[in-house]
Amino acid sequence: MFSNYVDNLDVETLIKILDYSSDEIFVLDGDMKIIYVNDACKKHYGLNKEDVIGKLSKELVEEGYWTPSIFPEVFEKKVPISVKQTTVLGAELLTSAIPISNEQNEVELVVTTAREIQSYKMLNAKDNFPIQSERKEDQSANIITNNEKMKNILKMSQKVAVTNSNILILGESGTGKGMIAQHIHKNSRRSNGPFLTINCAAIPADLIESELFGYTPGAFTGANRSGKTGLLEAVDGGTLFLDEVGEMPLSLQAKMLQVIQDKKFIPLGGHKEKKVNVRILAATNRNLADMVKKQTFREDLFYRLNVVDIKMPSLRERREDIIPITYHFLYKFNRIYEVNKLISEDCLELLSHYSWPGNVRQLENLVEKLIIISGDVVGVQDIPEGIYTEGKKVGEPPPSSLNEAVELAKKEMVERSYKQHKSSRKVAKELQISQTQASKLIRQYCRDLQGN
Repeated sequence: MFSNYVDNLDVETLIKILDYSSDEIFVLDGDMKIIYVNDACKKHYGLNKEDVIGKLSKELVEEGYWTPSIFPEVFEKKVPISVKQTTVLGAELLTSAIPISNEQNEVELVVTTAREIQSYKMLNAKDNFPIQSERKEDQSANIITNNEKMKNILKMSQKVAVTNSNILILGESGTGKGMIAQHIHKNSRRSNGPFLTINCAAIPADLIESELFGYTPGAFTGANRSGKTGLLEAVDGGTLFLDEVGEMPLSLQAKMLQVIQDKKFIPLGGHKEKKVNVRILAATNRNLADMVKKQTFREDLFYRLNVVDIKMPSLRERREDIIPITYHFLYKFNRIYEVNKLISEDCLELLSHYSWPGNVRQLENLVEKLIIISGDVVGVQDIPEGIYTEGKKVGEPPPSSLNEAVELAKKEMVERSYKQHKSSRKVAKELQISQTQASKLIRQYCRDLQGN
């Protein structure tokens, strides 16, 4: 009986079954070319199937989508191998590769399955399975993108990293300016030296000079009797990242200009110059050119900082990255809070249509909140009202007729009211309809919100 069912399954049905597997399934041919992968590649690598199938496995390894590589060893030893892998999004996988050989003992296919280790950890916690739990180093420094503009920025960052040029990173708050600065430092000749971030907006104006340049004994009332070494000296031989540089006081800008030009400075209250070998990276979400015109930022410092400028795109300009970054933060906070929560397709679709004024930082904060407040699966009912309303509206095509527009308005009113009240009686009262009608509309429009 079972074999009859199998014989009647067409290829499309089989592929659909494999796509519903929670485990990742990879199949390689004898040339290590990927000939099949199921939909799990979206949440593990942020790639669609069509982006993966047809590529050599080593291409994805070289691009950093997973580590370590398992396939060369499988082809060489011709035996099943299991390893722990980490993906570009931060997923930790227990990966098993099984070679299938022909009569000449040549590997024709390799079938690979991968399951998230966090699933095993949850089983271990509940049922005492013998899987060792471990804390993993945060991978928040990963720059995740499938966006061409961001890929070009990364390429340019690699090129300028090996120079000593000063770089000005521009962009809205939360776009990842600090991550690009770290990326440049890690790929520079100073990578073994210190990297120090100073947020010019976070340090009070009357303290920033003493923090940066240090001071001599008795330089001012309340000063340490033995003086203090400044942060510039602490980062000697490395990279200084001046975040929110547009907030730097004018009085300090001239002194910073001397550091950039002459690699020298005088501590507060001192008379003797000190030398420092430091590279300056700066970032701002303000328009420094306008500030120069208004004489709130020194023109000479602006041009010294702006040898190379990098403009970071907002998250709404790189919508193809929203879902991969969401998965990255999902893995991150699942580890931190020692849970294994999933996120629904409807929820991902809604998030992908939101405008994200706070950019990647806002998305990170939201995912952390959702991990804390949701059940086992993050759904649309967990999304804050403002994000839900905008994402829903943008994701739906505009009404093509008056009747459709009326239907859409009715749906939005019922959803909003039910999400707030969770009661057909209260919905009926707010919308001034009968409770019977309210119950009918709730069943019609609010399936995703019921039972939560």
